[in-house]
Amino acid sequence: MELYSPYVLLLMLLLPVMAYRMLRKKAAAAVKFPSLADMRTMLVSWRLRLRPLLALARLACLALLIVAMARPRQGTVRSEISTEGVAIEVVVDRSSSMQAEMDHDGQKLNRLEVVKKVFADFIQGGKKGLRGRRSDLVGLITFARYADTKCPLVHSHDILVEFLNQTELVKVRSEDGTAIGDAIALGGARLEKAEEEIQKRNMQLRQAGLEQSDIDEEPGFKIKSKVMILLTDGQNNVGRYSPIEAAKLAKEWGIKIYTIGIGSAQAFTSQTSWMGTYMVPAGQELDERLLKAIAESTGGFYARAGDANALREVVKKIDDLEKTTVKSVQYTQYAERFGPWTKGALLMLALEILGSCTIFRKIP
Repeated sequence: MELYSPYVLLLMLLLPVMAYRMLRKKAAAAVKFPSLADMRTMLVSWRLRLRPLLALARLACLALLIVAMARPRQGTVRSEISTEGVAIEVVVDRSSSMQAEMDHDGQKLNRLEVVKKVFADFIQGGKKGLRGRRSDLVGLITFARYADTKCPLVHSHDILVEFLNQTELVKVRSEDGTAIGDAIALGGARLEKAEEEIQKRNMQLRQAGLEQSDIDEEPGFKIKSKVMILLTDGQNNVGRYSPIEAAKLAKEWGIKIYTIGIGSAQAFTSQTSWMGTYMVPAGQELDERLLKAIAESTGGFYARAGDANALREVVKKIDDLEKTTVKSVQYTQYAERFGPWTKGALLMLALEILGSCTIFRKIP
């Protein structure tokens, strides 16, 4: 709350003078009597004792009007953000081989759980030197035998992280496999149609009457570059599309692919039976040659991550390479708040007039 014309409050200095003139006893009598000796012994009525309230009501009215003239108002700071952001499609393998365990800050977690934790930090930021991708569009695709869009490209990263946390290993054996080519093809199609989908979705939201803050696309947002981050621990063994052909198509669409090989050859999986829990070597059939070819053909790079720290370093490298430029302009919208003060002044004036015409009426 602030005042548009604070110097108007200097008029308050006149109120003590007015109060003195209104409340002081008058020297001249309105009606003259030969003697007031008998009147001095009479009791003073409550009406006479409370009559100064009329003067106080008049002074309160003037004080409230002075505050209203100073124009109290409340400002709301708003920001218009113009961003050249990155559209990032995170493509995660959830096949059964991702059940093999990895080290994560002293704990043993399966590969998928490690990927989920590291990429939650990559998206939200604030941990392990990761800044977060607050100004970027980020989407999530998971794949085993089939590739699925878990979350479209959005700015609302809380819901994206929720979908990421809900991602689980494939449970049905008929759906197991590693369709790298199909995953790249789906991710490329999502990124290629990113601008069109954003405009269409925002138009639908505006027609539904949602405010700008509920819409993913800020005014002036432009997609600076399109990036796909592919994480897998296996080799392409199912699917309709060849990974190399899908990568070539992604390159034509201006999409850069970073590929990450998860896990190491010395990985183990915990197995529980009636005899107890024991460790089984998981092995790995990671096709590093294919992943390198995919990354290099699109301008990205391939990296191997045997534990959570190594994966975090790879992700941090991508985070540093794909920077976002944000320009913010702040402005303040003001709402006038003199109305309640004016109403209070009118109420005081009405009470004074009503009192002087009724219970505090005097003659002459």
